[in-house]
Amino acid sequence: MAHLNIVLHEPEIPANTGNIGRTCVATGTRLHLIKPLGFDISDKAVRRAGLDYWPNVRLRVWPDWAAFAAQGQQGARLVLTSAKKGQVSAPAHQFAFEPEDCLVFGPETRGLPQEILALSPHRIRIPMLEGRVRSLNLSTSAGIVLYMALARTGLMEDWA
Repeated sequence: MAHLNIVLHEPEIPANTGNIGRTCVATGTRLHLIKPLGFDISDKAVRRAGLDYWPNVRLRVWPDWAAFAAQGQQGARLVLTSAKKGQVSAPAHQFAFEPEDCLVFGPETRGLPQEILALSPHRIRIPMLEGRVRSLNLSTSAGIVLYMALARTGLMEDWA
């Protein structure tokens, strides 16, 4: 069965990761965390945000990007997110997602580094009104992009 992947590169805020983990459980999505993490995975804030769903997260923690690229990506396409203009190929709602895509998000305070952005031509952003805010919260962004990808790939067609 096809499944999407959310990849958090060096996440910094435990509550965001917990919320994303809960969304992954709800959607059958795999969650990949790439170290260094800005918190301990057993952090109370991660567990509180993920509630009692955290043990059900299909989680894989990688020591660094190289390890994920060598073993975790498994030929799936990298779809990179960026709030920076000029770094994107399409707004998320117009992007042609594929069922095995790895949806990659960067650290909350820095976004994805240039060396990772250079790895894939598949870059997206969430459209927002000009000049209102710089970016959305990481867990909000991950939820928006994930549900857009699920809808565009047809992966949630049989859901209740």
